[in-house]
Amino acid sequence: MYKSLLSSFLLFIATFSFAQTETDTLRMTAQDSSIIYSIELREIIFTPDNVYTTDEDKKAKLILKRRIFKVYPYAKITADKLTQLNATMAKLKTNREKKKYFKIVEKYLEEEFEPRLKKLSRKDGQILVKLIYRQTGSTTFDLIKEYKSSWKAFWANSTAYLFDINLKTQYKPYDVKEDYQIEGILNAAFNQGQLSRQEAKKAIDFDKLNEHWINKIKIQKSQPKE
Repeated sequence: MYKSLLSSFLLFIATFSFAQTETDTLRMTAQDSSIIYSIELREIIFTPDNVYTTDEDKKAKLILKRRIFKVYPYAKITADKLTQLNATMAKLKTNREKKKYFKIVEKYLEEEFEPRLKKLSRKDGQILVKLIYRQTGSTTFDLIKEYKSSWKAFWANSTAYLFDINLKTQYKPYDVKEDYQIEGILNAAFNQGQLSRQEAKKAIDFDKLNEHWINKIKIQKSQPKE
């Protein structure tokens, strides 16, 4: 059931990538008849050292980086194609024409993208939902509601909750540590040319964000332990 759910809402996301060639992916190499993701371990210092204080933290960071590299292209394509989709819909005169066009796109995507999207894990889905918000300024729930229907958005979100995916999740790098880490990983990847840069829909000043977390961590460390 989870794979079907994830595929359903990700196929909606991929609607914006109709006839789009994906270029922002990790380098891939074949090994033991499977595809593995290769990432460069060379790092740019982009967050305070004490954000990653243990070997476990550093390992978690690398896992998070792989997830971001895997799903970021889908979020970027969503933002890139949102305007184009709206422009195409605006040219269609009737709701019937718009619905027919959308169905054609959906059918194509089911055949083209479903096998790949079904391979995403729950955590991949959680990260993707956050990145969708970063790139579009809207939650995945709101996008489904706008382009599909409120009823489908409600049931998609209700079912997603069972699998620990909240389609209403926003991206809050100033409040949520994981989101701050995501922004840092993205910033480093953009600077290294590993990912194609796309600014957040709601502007983020990374220097100010970094300073915010440095101060926040200092305050946390200065507080007496209970």
